[in-house]
Amino acid sequence: MRTASSRSGAREPRERAALVGLFTGPSRNFDPEHSLDELAGLATAAGADVRLRVLQERAKPDPATFLGSGKVEALAAASDEAAIDTVIFDNELTPAQLRNLETTLDRKVIDRTQLILDIFARRARTREGKLQVELAQLKYLLPRLVGSGAALSRLGGGIGTRGPGETKLETDRRRIRHRLSMLSSEIDAVRRRRSQLRDRRQKSAVPTVALVGYTNAGKTTLFNLLTLRRAQGHPERSRGVTGGEAVASDALFVTLDPLVRRVKLPDRRELLVSDTVGFIERLPHSLVAAFRATLEEVAGADLLLHVIDAASPDRARHMDAVAAVLGEVGAGRVPALEVFNKCDRLDDAERTRLRALHPGALCVSALTGEGRDDVIAAMETRLGLDVARVTLNFPATADGSRERVAELYRVGRIVRHVASDDEVSIEAEIPRRLVPRFQDVRSTPV
Repeated sequence: MRTASSRSGAREPRERAALVGLFTGPSRNFDPEHSLDELAGLATAAGADVRLRVLQERAKPDPATFLGSGKVEALAAASDEAAIDTVIFDNELTPAQLRNLETTLDRKVIDRTQLILDIFARRARTREGKLQVELAQLKYLLPRLVGSGAALSRLGGGIGTRGPGETKLETDRRRIRHRLSMLSSEIDAVRRRRSQLRDRRQKSAVPTVALVGYTNAGKTTLFNLLTLRRAQGHPERSRGVTGGEAVASDALFVTLDPLVRRVKLPDRRELLVSDTVGFIERLPHSLVAAFRATLEEVAGADLLLHVIDAASPDRARHMDAVAAVLGEVGAGRVPALEVFNKCDRLDDAERTRLRALHPGALCVSALTGEGRDDVIAAMETRLGLDVARVTLNFPATADGSRERVAELYRVGRIVRHVASDDEVSIEAEIPRRLVPRFQDVRSTPV
């Protein structure tokens, strides 16, 4: 069996993988071939070279071997012939099924949940991300370590073994549970810090926009397009916002740790845009629970941009999967704007059909820059639907006047600014909900 290379910097060899899917009959909302294609993308993201694909239809999974003894023997023979290192199942296996399959197949076996956890372990960069991945992995692995020496021995390296590390996994259950308790406490502290930051942002009245969507829908590319001073290749565009560039790639789960940029709209108002982790169908519940501290940022946003891969044949299912996760983290009631990305891959007829099915949505291409101005205009509109025009008069020499004027510039659109020796008079459009914050400032009817 192949193992991961040492940490000396040598590149890990790509494990040869077999993919196994099981479906229990026809389903309108489930295409086993497409599901196996997605599993292949996940396996590639984890560093595997897919050499074999197997699909089986059964009335229900076999409680001992998931596939049934005959099919498992055929899979073992095919794996021997293809020199398979790792067999990846597109379903979650019970501890007993996992042990029986490893015994019969005589090679490493992992399921969809462990594969996703492994990818997250590879991609985590911040301390917070690593803590959350480790918590999810230990919760998943603990019942699979009970009474299984073989399970311990197979955790030496390769896909499905990254994250907590071999030394942690070879401790007894008491030490693992102690580690789980410590991780939970640290993540609770992260949640408290994030809550304090959200409260601070709400007090400063800076609107927040969170990009959400299925993994590989193009969220990070759109994030870069919205937060760069100019759209790449389109220097003539003038409705720019300032910000930074995040790493984008045509792979699953590239963005794990959320990125936040403070950006300026063309009318000089500011907002925060965050790029978040992508969702996926059948996202492991342990992962949703572990990343709740991060996903609460989504629930606390003023507006969600739901980025959808317009060219995906499974876009309807992907939209449903995202909606399910948003509901699970308490973000189901946050106002959302549907943004269909990758529209450069659609012909005119497909675009017309898309607009007919989703009349309030936007059709854009983050890669080419098409639709960027429309997204910015939509954010302005959705974040400022209820605007009041006011004229505020600040004493020029009073303590705090400069800070109040700066705050007004940050939260509103300035129409007119007139300064004299004694007074600063500013006419501005601000969200109506923020008008009470300036009650102590002398105002003039507009």
